[in-house]
Amino acid sequence: MSTPLHPADAPAPDTMGTDRLFLRPLRVTDVALDYDAVMSDPAALRRWSQTSWPADDFTLAENRADLERHEREHHEQMAFTFTVLSPDASRCLGCVYIQPVRAEVRAQIPSSPWPAQVAFWVRASEVAGDLDRHLLVALRGWLASKWRFDRVLFVISRDDARQAAIMIDAGLARRAEVTYADGRRCAVYF
Repeated sequence: MSTPLHPADAPAPDTMGTDRLFLRPLRVTDVALDYDAVMSDPAALRRWSQTSWPADDFTLAENRADLERHEREHHEQMAFTFTVLSPDASRCLGCVYIQPVRAEVRAQIPSSPWPAQVAFWVRASEVAGDLDRHLLVALRGWLASKWRFDRVLFVISRDDARQAAIMIDAGLARRAEVTYADGRRCAVYF
């Protein structure tokens, strides 16, 4: 079995909320809400992920399989995926992924015992209202105060000017650029 992402003596927090959003672990029962958010602008998510996900013909069943994997990884503390909901939890606004630091990234940063790699997206329709900026500020506070990671890296697409700008505005610096084995090009901020 792999080493858990978060120290075993410090349970991973379950929720975080602000006046604009509510985070909780992504569950299979969220499939309809999550699918609606994913399919609201699949082209934007393909640019964000630098992959072909989600395809224009991505199905609810395929989304359910993704959510089953995320829920299992969360339960096993191998990775943590949170759904970003409206404050009343009636609408999915995006997702947050807290994952082990990939080998390509680890080779570029100072070592630490409990690092985490974080990525997130919000619906394209929420960007105009700066929900992504709000989410980043809230995440940084939550990760610093409630989690036991000793280094949190935000990893974005190298060409994502919007996320790069909000990283810099939040006081984070671009510390490395990496190319994953699958060809995705990323920038690392902390």
